[in-house]
Amino acid sequence: MSLPADTPPAVADALGYLQHHLQELTKCQNASEHTINVTLAGLMAQLQQLTQLITAPVPTVAPPPIPPSLPPVSPPSLVPAAPSKQRTRPKLPSPPDFSSEWSSGRAFLNSCTLYLHLAPEQFTCDEEKIFWTLAFFKDGCAAKWSENLFRQEADTGIFPIRSWTNFEQQFQSQFFPVNAEADAINTLEGSSYYQGNRTVDNYLDSFLILASDAGYIDPWTLVVKFHRGLKLNVQSQIATMPFGRPADTNPEAWYAAAWRINQAQLANEVFQSTLWSTTVTSARSALA
Repeated sequence: MSLPADTPPAVADALGYLQHHLQELTKCQNASEHTINVTLAGLMAQLQQLTQLITAPVPTVAPPPIPPSLPPVSPPSLVPAAPSKQRTRPKLPSPPDFSSEWSSGRAFLNSCTLYLHLAPEQFTCDEEKIFWTLAFFKDGCAAKWSENLFRQEADTGIFPIRSWTNFEQQFQSQFFPVNAEADAINTLEGSSYYQGNRTVDNYLDSFLILASDAGYIDPWTLVVKFHRGLKLNVQSQIATMPFGRPADTNPEAWYAAAWRINQAQLANEVFQSTLWSTTVTSARSALA
């Protein structure tokens, strides 16, 4: 750009500076536009690639084949398996033979009932239980009663007792005391129930049965009857105990005290017998 000849130098310098600065700005603008265009072109190219990746169908990849499952292999057992133990049932004693004594009817029926409860697998029906029980009716009225039942079966073709419950009822009516309570009371009012030569264990067992049959529940009455039936030496030792004497209203304490004294007496008898035998043997050895 040419200036007039009369242009002041200062103005010419300023215009030159401005012209130069304008040219620099134009160059910078052109460079910026080029950089922007290049950057935009790069971004557009990346955007186009991303769009193609998104819209392109995804190829289906088949899953890898599943290998056939193999049965689990158990490690070898180092310890041999213990043989299974079967529960063994204790051998049950058979009931005693029955001959119809009223005093043993209850004990016989209890023995049969206990066996039936402990070995139910041995019987498939009530008829088998009844026949098994009748096999012990060996003597006296019991054998005649059993014979009469089988005679009725032979005449009618049907055994007259059809259930175990009915058998128990008929057995009780035939072989239980007619009035057990009155009989027990009469026995306890007499002296036949006394201990005598029996051990306290045996005496106590029979006494408790009599007391139960008689319906005695009063503690004082039980102590009086039990005390009266004991051997005199046992009675005296309990009555003169310096301490721990059982109360007259505590039958259980009386039973326990009598049992302890009887055990001490039995142990002393064994000791005296052994001492006497040793003394006699020593004397014979000295004389030999």
